[in-house]
Amino acid sequence: MSVRVRIAPSPTGYLHVGNARAALFNWLFARHEGGTFILRIDDTDVARSDPEFERDILDGLRWLGLDWDEGVGVGGPHGSYRQSDRFDRYRQVAEDLVATGRAYLDDRSPEELDELRRRAQKEGKHPGFYIRRPDREATSGVIRFSVPQDAPVTFDDVVRGEMTFSPEVVDDFVILRSDGTPTYHLASTVDDVDYEISHVVRGEDLLSSTPKHILLARAMGAVPATYAHLPLLFGPDGKKLSKRHGDTALRSYREAGYLPEAMFNYLALLGWSLDAETTIFSRQAAVEAFELSSVSKNPAIFDRDKLDWMNGEYIRTRLTTDEFAARARPFLERGLTRGLTADEWARFCEVAALVQERVKVLSEVVDQVRFLFEDEIGYDERSWSKVMKPGAEQVLEEAARRLEAVDPWDSESIEAALRAMLADLEVGARKGLQPIRVAVTGSSVSPPLFESLAALGRDRTLARLQEARRRLASGSDDTLR
Repeated sequence: MSVRVRIAPSPTGYLHVGNARAALFNWLFARHEGGTFILRIDDTDVARSDPEFERDILDGLRWLGLDWDEGVGVGGPHGSYRQSDRFDRYRQVAEDLVATGRAYLDDRSPEELDELRRRAQKEGKHPGFYIRRPDREATSGVIRFSVPQDAPVTFDDVVRGEMTFSPEVVDDFVILRSDGTPTYHLASTVDDVDYEISHVVRGEDLLSSTPKHILLARAMGAVPATYAHLPLLFGPDGKKLSKRHGDTALRSYREAGYLPEAMFNYLALLGWSLDAETTIFSRQAAVEAFELSSVSKNPAIFDRDKLDWMNGEYIRTRLTTDEFAARARPFLERGLTRGLTADEWARFCEVAALVQERVKVLSEVVDQVRFLFEDEIGYDERSWSKVMKPGAEQVLEEAARRLEAVDPWDSESIEAALRAMLADLEVGARKGLQPIRVAVTGSSVSPPLFESLAALGRDRTLARLQEARRRLASGSDDTLR
C-alpha cells in the first residue's frame, strides 16, 4: 500500500506549534516515502470554527513550506476535505452500525450516566466500565458504539511499539450526538477510511482514542491504519508546553521575524534527529534521512532560547546581505508604521550587513536602526544615565568640532577623526565613544558607531550631538524613554 498521511487541524484556534510539528513529520514521512500528504479540516465544531483560524492554518503550513497533494484548496479524488460538508456520510455510517448491532441508541439521562461512573470509580474500575448497552431499547438519543468485550485491542505503534488496551478501559463511546452531529471519533475514523489513510501520525495525547478508532474501522469492514504517536512537547521546566512558556501559536513566531527555514529545522528536531551530531540541516537532507521509526517516544523540549540561537545562525550564515535586507524590510516598515523612501532604503542597505550580525530575529532590526529614519529620537533612560557622566558634555562638544571638518564623510574618515580625539583627550573608547553613540542613536546598543554615523549623514549627526549637549546642560529629561 502506498503511503497516504494527513494533517487534520481544527479551525477553532490559531495553528499551534505542536500541530505544526505533527504536520511537518507527516510531510517528511510522505516525501521520504514518495507518498501523499493530505490536508483535511476537522470542523465538526461548527459553533467554534472560524474562517480566520482556517486561513491561519493554511498560511502557517505554506510558510513552513509544507505543500499538500490533496485537500483544502487543492482538491482530490475523495470528495470534500472539510468535515462540515460530510455530515450525511457520518450519519449514514452511524445508522448502518446500529442496523448491524455494532452501535445502539441511548436515551439515558446525564444523571443516570453519572451514577454509573461513580459506581465504577467506587469499585476502582475505569469510569466508563458500566457505560454499556442498557437492557432497555431506546428510540431516540445519542448513538453509542458497542465495544466488544471478548478481546483486547492490540496494535503496533511505529513510535511506541506494541500497545494493548483491555476492553474494560474503553467505554461504549458516543459516535453521533442527539442533534445528529458526529463526534470526533466517528468523523475522524470515517474520513481516514474513506480517504484511504495508510498511517495516522499524531500527538501522543490522542493515544487513548486509538482503540476506539481501530474498533470503528473494523466495524466498517476496513483495515485500520498504522498508527504512530508523536511525543508531547514540553517546556524547559519539564511541563507540558502551554502559554506559561510563552507563545504557542506558530503565527507569533512568523510575526516576530523567525525564518521559516529555521523554524522547519527546529521543529524537525523535536523528537527526531538527522544524526548524532548535526543540528542545522536543509529541508532536502531531512527528507532523505527521515524515518518514522526513528522518532523518539520521549517528550520533546521546546526551548525558545535554542530556537533563538538557531534563527540567529540562519540569519547570519544562510542569508546573503541582500536577502537579509529584503526579508527585514517588512518588519522595518511595520515598526516604523510607514514605507521607506528610496533614500531611506539605500541608507538601511549601508548598514544591513552590520545589523545582520547582531540580530536573532528580524523584528529586532527596527530598534537597531530606528535612529536612521526618525527626525527626533527618544533617549533610552538606562543608556543615558549609564554613559552621560561628568565629562560627557566635553566629549560631545569635541566630537562635533572634529566631525564638522571630516571630508569625505565615510566610516573610515569618521573613525580616524574620533580616534584622534580619544588620543588627544586621553580617554578610552568606552568613555569617549559611548556618549556619542547614545547622543546620535538614542541607545548604547546599535550597529557599529562609525558606520552608523556615515549612514546617518553629517548634518543629522551634528544636530543630534548639539541636542544632547543642550539637554545635558539644562538637565532636561523630557525625551527619555
